[in-house]
Amino acid sequence: GAGAPRPRRWRHPLRPRSVRARLLALVLAPLLLGVPVLLGIVWLWGTQGYNQLLVNKVSADLLTARQYFDRVQDGFSASLEGFAASHQLALALERRDDARTMAALLETTAARHGLDYLILLDRRGRFASGTAALPPSFADRSDWPAVREALSGHGRKALAVFSAAHLEALSPALRERALLALIDTPNAAPDARSHEERGLMVQVAVPVTSANGTLLGVLEGGAMLNRNLAIVDRLNAVVYHDTSLPHDSQGTATLFLGDTRVATNVRLQPDDVRALGTRVSAAVRDKVLIHGENWLGSALVIDTPYVSGYAPLVDGRGERIGMLYVGFLQASLETALHRALGGLFLAFLLVSALGAVGAIQWARSIFRPIKHMAGVMRRIEQGEDSARVGPAAGRDDELGQLARAFDALLDKLDARRSETQRWADELDSMVAARTAELEDANATLRRARQQLVMNEKLTAIGELTAGVAHEINNPVAVIQGNLELLREILGHGAEPVRDEIRAIDEQIRRIQGIVAKLLQFARPGDFAGYTDDEDVNALIRDCLVLTRHNLSRAHIEVHQELLASRSVEINRGELQQVLINLIVNAMQAMPEGGTLRLRTGDTTLEDGAEGVRIQIEDNGHGIASALLDRIFDPFFTTKKQDGTGLGLSISYAIVTRYGGHIGVDSAPGRGARFSVLLRCRPVFSTEPSAPDFARRFFGHQGG
Repeated sequence: GAGAPRPRRWRHPLRPRSVRARLLALVLAPLLLGVPVLLGIVWLWGTQGYNQLLVNKVSADLLTARQYFDRVQDGFSASLEGFAASHQLALALERRDDARTMAALLETTAARHGLDYLILLDRRGRFASGTAALPPSFADRSDWPAVREALSGHGRKALAVFSAAHLEALSPALRERALLALIDTPNAAPDARSHEERGLMVQVAVPVTSANGTLLGVLEGGAMLNRNLAIVDRLNAVVYHDTSLPHDSQGTATLFLGDTRVATNVRLQPDDVRALGTRVSAAVRDKVLIHGENWLGSALVIDTPYVSGYAPLVDGRGERIGMLYVGFLQASLETALHRALGGLFLAFLLVSALGAVGAIQWARSIFRPIKHMAGVMRRIEQGEDSARVGPAAGRDDELGQLARAFDALLDKLDARRSETQRWADELDSMVAARTAELEDANATLRRARQQLVMNEKLTAIGELTAGVAHEINNPVAVIQGNLELLREILGHGAEPVRDEIRAIDEQIRRIQGIVAKLLQFARPGDFAGYTDDEDVNALIRDCLVLTRHNLSRAHIEVHQELLASRSVEINRGELQQVLINLIVNAMQAMPEGGTLRLRTGDTTLEDGAEGVRIQIEDNGHGIASALLDRIFDPFFTTKKQDGTGLGLSISYAIVTRYGGHIGVDSAPGRGARFSVLLRCRPVFSTEPSAPDFARRFFGHQGG
């Protein structure tokens, strides 16, 4: 009936009945439940991402090692090709020197070019003369792929495996050098042999032709890689230079014949001797030698885990005969990762604990006014008629009581709403200010990241260009020497080809000029002169005198605003080179004529150092935004005919070596403005650090 008592609703025994308890549970739940889940996700993603990063690094290291190993083989091939085309060999063949004289010449040449043997074959590919007298069983060389290719008129290099008898025939010292006792190695595949007697050889064969192109014979030479520690140590130094790994890590490189280490810098402990004769694990052997795939990832090197990269080596017939390996210690990097994650977890836990304490204190500050409002509303419910009840009147908790008193508190709510709106406006302004600060910080980080990438590119390409310049100088020297010999031998007989010889001279000088630019970019410190205090205004005027004729002929109007009062300590010739390069670039950007503006002024760097800013601005066709990040890259140029792409790179290297910075601001159709920031007292550096760049660049951006 109507007077029957209302049945009580069932409540979960663990569900809190008080609003205060619910609020406390709501505040603490993210800390007590979310933080452990977040830590687990961070651990999982962190380790997976870090492992993938290590795999990517060793993959890049393996590619670098492969390129260097190919370049070593190319070096042997180039040396032998130079000798095959040399005047010395041509005279020896023309004189038909006896076997002893020819063998002495071949032996001297082999020693000079680092070859372990060098032999001359006839037009059928049979032994004629060499550093060793081959027996009949090895005299016919025509079945070797490299020799077969040379007999058809094309030089070729290839890896080859020589048997012990073959090595003995070439030189007993080679057989002795190739002999390695096999050492029992954990996880290696079973092998009944006790010694490795074969030799892993870089085999090169080039044709020897007469002046009219007739094949006279073939030069075959080889360098054995067994115990060739110079090649493997240099390979390791190229891949793992001083700054590429943490100080407690270690990079290693190895050449394998089959699955046996024949040249390596891996060490056996505790004797600290090279691990020659040890063997790779069966898993790596199967993947690389059997299936022909690269191995990238963690692997045991003898008994120590390394992040490893293995690639198969194939001979001239396309058969897999060995492996190339690079890798670095895994333990030190894992320790660094675990320390970083442990520190992160500790910080998470500390922040969570402080957050829990703060949340409880904050919750208590809320509970007290709620309890007070509940008592006031109960008094209103007992006798105050002006009270009004909201839709939640049936609730038994504090929120229900607050709803029933809602109408009676409208006036107070209006006052509270105004105050809350004021707080919200203040909070919005604070959020907007903070957002602007974060955007500025993000922009700063992006510029710093770009600068770091630029530094790494300049360092890597600098090393590469130095090697390329060195390799170019050798054949250029050979060409120039042979040309001088040609002049000396022909005498007046060279008159009919005088113009051709002069053209060769000009091209040699052009090559030498390009090599000089490469070396100036790769080692700018070697080209630096004495420094002195220089007036940049006077130096700019001198540069205009040097370029006045070209500017006038190109219909370029020059405006000068030379306001700098400070001098800078710098080499005059180097700064003049930078300024003339920028002026000429600006002139070339205005083929139809235009206005060139030159400005100087004093400035102060972010670290308080005094400096001078130089701006060179044109109103030419401008630079596309997609090219702005590349204009200082070596060899990048938009001048298809005569540009080398080194002018801005060398200018960049010169300015940054003195602790300065060069930047550009441009857009298509709006011209370009280059800004050069120089310190009055330079801070010399051949490889400026990213923080120094960031402070100089972000504190005083050119524009």
